[in-house]
Amino acid sequence: MPTAPLCSAEEGPVTALHDVISPVTEEVVASVPSLSLEETDAAIARSRKAFETWRHVSPGDRARILRRFSALVDEHNEGLAQLEVRNAGHTIGNARWEAGNVRDVLAYYSGAPERLLGHQIPVPGGVDMTFHEPLGVVGVIVPWNFPMPIAGWGFAPALAAGNTVVLKPAELTPLTAMRLAELGLEAGLPEDVFQVLTGKGSVVGERFVTHPHVAKVVFTGSTEVGIHVAEGCARGVKPVTLELGGKSANVIFDDADLAKAAATAPYGVFDNAGQDCCARSRILVQRSVLDEFLALLEPAVLGVRVEDPSLDTSEMGPLISAGHHATVSSFITDSTNVVIQGQVPSGPGYWYPATVVMPSREDDPLMTEEVFGPVVSVMAFDDEADAIRLTNATDYGLSGSIWTRDVGRAFRVARATESGNLSINSHSSVRYWTPFGGFKKSGLGRELGPDALHAFTEVKNVFISTEG
Repeated sequence: MPTAPLCSAEEGPVTALHDVISPVTEEVVASVPSLSLEETDAAIARSRKAFETWRHVSPGDRARILRRFSALVDEHNEGLAQLEVRNAGHTIGNARWEAGNVRDVLAYYSGAPERLLGHQIPVPGGVDMTFHEPLGVVGVIVPWNFPMPIAGWGFAPALAAGNTVVLKPAELTPLTAMRLAELGLEAGLPEDVFQVLTGKGSVVGERFVTHPHVAKVVFTGSTEVGIHVAEGCARGVKPVTLELGGKSANVIFDDADLAKAAATAPYGVFDNAGQDCCARSRILVQRSVLDEFLALLEPAVLGVRVEDPSLDTSEMGPLISAGHHATVSSFITDSTNVVIQGQVPSGPGYWYPATVVMPSREDDPLMTEEVFGPVVSVMAFDDEADAIRLTNATDYGLSGSIWTRDVGRAFRVARATESGNLSINSHSSVRYWTPFGGFKKSGLGRELGPDALHAFTEVKNVFISTEG
């Protein structure tokens, strides 16, 4: 198991270590360095120096390295997945998919260097053209809920565009990012082009925001911290991509396939134990079919397999930490109307049961705040207008689902919903070749897809006179 965080040797001794705790066993699985401000600055300086070489690597060569990187991730899929099970408590099935997503994102953006095209613009008296120039050092700050894929969404397009990357994983879940950095070196990335810096957000992450030689910050995490990151980047006139919180709705109309909607609803919210900003944590059901839907939902919820995440049959693992378990638990009080609740394993682990509640008020915290755990709120609506009103009654706008057989209604509601990613009669939100991001307090900018690449470049306009 890796115990060093960087693609290159540290300058000077590391003065502190941080224990990584398994949420499944509550035991220490590794100890990793917690970098100081000085060590962070040294790594950023190395990254800036490496940029001057990496930016001039030919597009074809840059593409070949990224293809090798993708192939190595694929070759090590099982090892990465098993590491994520131990570190983050993800089910083995999810972890294999997540490693595969890193592979696919790298493969997708390996096609970008040769296609980072500018334009020739007609002008009088000469030739005008544009270039997409890399920014420099990009700081990527990754959360603990999806350590592998979210890392890849940041570093793959940044590297493809010719930038160097310093990446800070969450303190709770650094191990797969560290392993990916090792694989990047093995694939042929030059020293210091992709560095993983472990440590506190208040030290390493904050330095990405304030350091004058970090040209852009990519942050995924809570809206509260995202606002702080945006404020800091604004002071440095530094571009930022933010992927923040969510309180997404799963809207069930009376003409929907209720059996399918109920059978899939648990997996739209309880996946990764609800620790997902795309979780459909509000189920809005047309009043005329509410009782029928709840009757179908109960066996689906109780059927979710909550067990040792290393088992191929596991569908939900534990919460990430004791502290987060306490936070999720605080939302459920003696007065909460719990209508369905599953079971959890006994013994160690930060387990929390799949829970369905029915708040009586629209302003109940369970309807408005991001629980970030396996808790879903159900509320009735009367008609299409009421469904749209309830759906948009949140500060967030990241994801959501709409269930109806009426194509016209599906499009009307989708266009009226203030959300960046919507699914009709499904819960799919993320495909690496389509854009991902949120409205309102769910973030700024878009990741993935063909447009994300340009978020890691500046457009330069050049005019060449042909007169005289």
